[in-house]
Formats: sequence, C-alpha cells, structure tokens
Amino acid sequence: MSETISTAIPPLLQVQDLHVAFGGKPVVQGVSFALHAGEKLALVGESGSGKSVTALSLLRLLDGAQIGGSALLDGRDLLTLSEHALRSVRGSDVAMIFQEPMTALNPLMRIGQQIAEVLQLKQGLAVKAAWAQAIELLAATGIAQPAQRAQAWPHQLSGGQRQRAMLAGGVSRFELPAYHCWLSLPDEARAADLAGWIAPVLPAREGTRILLELLRRSGKTFELVARGGQFQQMSGGRSVHLLRVTLEAGTDAVPELSANKYAINVRFIQARPRRGRALPVTADIPFTLTHCRF
Repeated sequence: MSETISTAIPPLLQVQDLHVAFGGKPVVQGVSFALHAGEKLALVGESGSGKSVTALSLLRLLDGAQIGGSALLDGRDLLTLSEHALRSVRGSDVAMIFQEPMTALNPLMRIGQQIAEVLQLKQGLAVKAAWAQAIELLAATGIAQPAQRAQAWPHQLSGGQRQRAMLAGGVSRFELPAYHCWLSLPDEARAADLAGWIAPVLPAREGTRILLELLRRSGKTFELVARGGQFQQMSGGRSVHLLRVTLEAGTDAVPELSANKYAINVRFIQARPRRGRALPVTADIPFTLTHCRF
C-alpha cells in the first residue's frame, strides 16, 4: 500500500528553472522539482552531472557561481534572500549531510561536542542541556550506547556511525562550514584560491628557511637516556630557541617536550597506540637532544 501526498497542499520547497554557471559556462540548466512534507527526493545522475552543485546552489554555497531561477522555501525565495536572512535558514530549516563524514567532522573535537556546539549556537541552549540533547539525537539515529559514543573522537567511530553522527548534526540544525562548500568547487578554482592565499607569505618563505638553517647549525648535541620514558634537564636560566630530539631508527615512541627558562622536560609516549589515547612509555629510551640558539 502506498501513500499519496495531496498536491493541493503547497510544497515545502518549489524549485523552478534552476540554472547554475561558473565563469559564464553553464553546469546546471533548467532544473525544476517540488518537495512536499514527508516526501523524499533523489537526484540521480553520473559523476559530474551537477547533483551536488544543484543542492549547494539552493543555499547559495557556491562561491563565484551565477545562479538563476527560483527556489521557494515556505514562500521565501532562497536565491534572492539577503545573506543575513539566508544564514538563519542554513542549518535551521535546511541542513546538508555530506557523503564523506571524515571531511565534515572536526577531528579535534569529540562527536558530542560538535553536535552540542551547534545546539548552543542555534538554539541558545546551556552547555549541559546541549550535551544532553546531543546524546538524545545520537540515540535517535540508532547509534548504540549514545552517551559513550558522544565522548568518542571521529576516528574512533566506524564509517556508518560517523554518517549517523552527521545525521544527528543535521537534525540539530547543523551550520554548514564554508570549507565543505569550497571543496565542491572545480579544481581550477580551488587551485587559484590556494595560490592567492599563499602569495602574501611567499616573500618571507626564503628568509625563514635561511634563519632556521642557521639556527639548526648552531646546535649543541647531547647523548642522553630517558629513564622510564622521562627526562629532565636543568637549563640554568639560559634560553634555547629550538630543541631537536633524535631517536634511533625503529624506536616505537614519540617525544612530548615542554620547557621554560629553568628546565627542559621530555616524555615519550607510544608511537602506535593499540586503541584510544597513546600511553606513556615506561622503558628506557636512548636519544639525542640538540640545543639550538643564536
């Protein structure tokens, strides 16, 4: 038995004669469709046929694109709204879930934090309330042990779990970062952007390279052993501009360094943790420590 949605009810989204072009070159032409409450619509086409461009254009997330036609959402034309008005729509009324969650999730934030942060921003929730709702949203997507998964980092979840976390972000009125819109641009446009961003710092590049080379050559090297994976050296108030730690090939450890004008501290942790957070190394680690100063 199938359910038919009455066409007498105005659609939530009505797209008419959508056109998108870059630099005058058309990439999407004459797309029209309507979407009613409760409906699901799939855009099907070959790779590069314009599916993502069509979706991104509705929220005007294509930098440098020329967009024509109309896209009425509850009577408001998304293609003519001011940028300020459109920001209230993005993430609140329309959310986008990307195909590859590892490029959309922040690898330096826990899953629950990413969802809760959006809830605080969009709905004005307090920290505890936002965290509690983030767990509820994860549970609503079918993720087992949602409270535990909220504490996880993106790399600790499976691909399917990350997709579900993205769905929770969408339900929570996820604000689309501009970075993911930029990823959808043609390679030539992104290359031009990168060249433009790098250009202001290129004059300082060679000077910085020479400075670092001179600094590295000024180093004084010590052969040392970190007993139980830890080492401390008093610096006697002398400043050091650069520290270099060298390990024997095959050493399964990486150094963590901290220093002030009184002491230099080196702690070694596991280079390849089996699971979760890397643990401190408890074995003796031979290494060389180079003090570089002008």
